[in-house]
Amino acid sequence: MPTLPIVTLPTPSLRVRSVEVDPKTIGTPESQAYFDELIATMFAADGIGLASPQVGLNERIIVVNDKDGPNVYINPVITKRSEATFLDEEGCLSVPKVWGRVERSKRVSVEAIDRHGRRVAFDSRGLEAAIFQHEIDHLDGILFIDKVKEFTRGTEYLPS
Repeated sequence: MPTLPIVTLPTPSLRVRSVEVDPKTIGTPESQAYFDELIATMFAADGIGLASPQVGLNERIIVVNDKDGPNVYINPVITKRSEATFLDEEGCLSVPKVWGRVERSKRVSVEAIDRHGRRVAFDSRGLEAAIFQHEIDHLDGILFIDKVKEFTRGTEYLPS
C-alpha cells in the first residue's frame, strides 16, 4: 500500500483549521483509497494516530489504531470531556524528535462518521482518549507543543 509524506513544522498548513468533509464523498473509490493510505502511513511511521493535515490535506479526517484496530473517523467532534485529567508524555509525527508532558481529559465522548458513512458515537478513556484529543487538535491547527506543560526531550529540534 502506498504511503503519504508526513508534513512537519514549520509547514504553515499544520496551523490551519481543517474543513468539514462532505459525507456524500465518503463512499467514493478515491476517498476509500485515501483512507487506506492514511492508515498505511500511520503504521509505516510507527504512529498510533494520524490526522489528514499531517499529510498536507486540511480535511477533518483522522485515523486511530484503537481497541478495534485501525479506524477512520470523519468530521470527529468531542462532545463531552471528563473533568478528571492526567498528564502523560506525547510526541508527534509532525514534530519529530520532540516530546513533552501534556494534560488531557481522562475520558472523552466522540461523534464522527466512519469510512462507510455511518454515524458513530462512543466513549474513550486513558491513552485512547488522549489519542483522540491529540488528533482532533490537529484538525483545529493545534499541536501538542501548544499544550505541553513540560518538555521532556528534543527542544533543540523545535523551529525557532
